[in-house]
Amino acid sequence: MEKQLKLYALSEDILDICVDLFIDIFSSEPWNDVYDSKKQVTDFFENHMNNNYFVGYVLKDEDNVVALSIGMKKPWINGMEYYIDQFCVKVGMQGMGVGSHFLKLIEEEIKAQGMNAIILNTEKGFPSEKFYLKNGLSALDELVILAK
Repeated sequence: MEKQLKLYALSEDILDICVDLFIDIFSSEPWNDVYDSKKQVTDFFENHMNNNYFVGYVLKDEDNVVALSIGMKKPWINGMEYYIDQFCVKVGMQGMGVGSHFLKLIEEEIKAQGMNAIILNTEKGFPSEKFYLKNGLSALDELVILAK
């Protein structure tokens, strides 16, 4: 990480940049996601941003967004947690410590905002699982994700 990387709140004025970055990252290996349109992803971001518990961050290298985190405050019996719905680092900057640095900055910021934990779901066996485990998150064996 040669250049100074700084944390900023994800805001509407950089929405288009964030949408393009998100599509670029998740259309690549290992996810290979396919989207119907850019509007579909923009709507996804806007739905998050319209949530009154929305919390989103970007990491910038000078003026360029190089990573983003989309999430929300989640109430829990022990206080508010930061639920990360999507977290990604620009293709070409992955595996260089950028994501770890970003996660550390987010952790510092959410503590300053009164949140006391980070929670998330990720794909078992994907590089993201190793990344989160390496950065101090733990798999909760007693929990099961269910969907219908």
